[in-house]
Amino acid sequence: MDKLRIGTLVGGNNAVEVLPQILPHGFESFTLTFWQTTGDIDLKELAKKVNDILAEEDAVISALSIFGNPLTGEGDNKDALASWKRLIESAHLFDTDIVSGFTGRIPDKPISESIPKFKEIFSDLSRRAQDNNVRLAFENCDMGGSWEQGGWNIAHNPTAWEMMFEAVPEDNMGLEWEPCHQMVSLIDPIPQLRKWVDKIFHVHGKDATIAYDIIDEYGIHGPKQFVWHRTPGFGDTDWTDIITILRQNNYQGTIDIEGYHDPVYKGELEMTGQVRGLNYLKKCRGGDFIPNPEV
Repeated sequence: MDKLRIGTLVGGNNAVEVLPQILPHGFESFTLTFWQTTGDIDLKELAKKVNDILAEEDAVISALSIFGNPLTGEGDNKDALASWKRLIESAHLFDTDIVSGFTGRIPDKPISESIPKFKEIFSDLSRRAQDNNVRLAFENCDMGGSWEQGGWNIAHNPTAWEMMFEAVPEDNMGLEWEPCHQMVSLIDPIPQLRKWVDKIFHVHGKDATIAYDIIDEYGIHGPKQFVWHRTPGFGDTDWTDIITILRQNNYQGTIDIEGYHDPVYKGELEMTGQVRGLNYLKKCRGGDFIPNPEV
């Protein structure tokens, strides 16, 4: 059955401890994430341990992710580019073909000024990925940046996507998309998904709640917060619509919940919220699989 797996994100540094604890809740896929660097982790040994944990389970590793700035090579991001390379070359050990993360950015410059460096860095990474049968997917988070300035990622706006994919027009370059990061910019994610679905390799399960009453009274630059990141099932998006569009376009990836953002289901309620989100997404997927009658 092509069930479109529903999973969650797990830190690569503590995956061996966390996976056995959360597998019983019914997660079907896992993205292993790293912040700025894979550090001194032995990825081959990590893959062996993770594969042993999943050996008797109906669950897979869907992607490996590195969240840093590979365009600068400075400070805490000095290992980000090397980490992209390590994950590309190690993806097969985890039986996944997706490596994802931030594009990086020339700090505090308009997005257009990052495109030449993006082309230089990711033309090479794209070739390396092709040699390893890997696809690259860019997270669509603005990390507090805008078109004019920021320090992490240019892949948060559809105009930037057009520029990126024109600069590096390779079939193994795509998006790691979620509605939340578009909704915080007051972009309607549904028509965007219809337009860009062929470039979406991986989906993060994260939603948003927009308080239009606050926007109407205070605007988006006032003192009142007007949007919140949410776990699916608690936000404004009908994920049945999202899954329908994905299925209509033969999406072959997973939806992995990006937790630790919800302002209500946090702290001791984190996994309560995530498991509710997991079951909500399974319901939006169509519920339990029912075989057709044989004739």
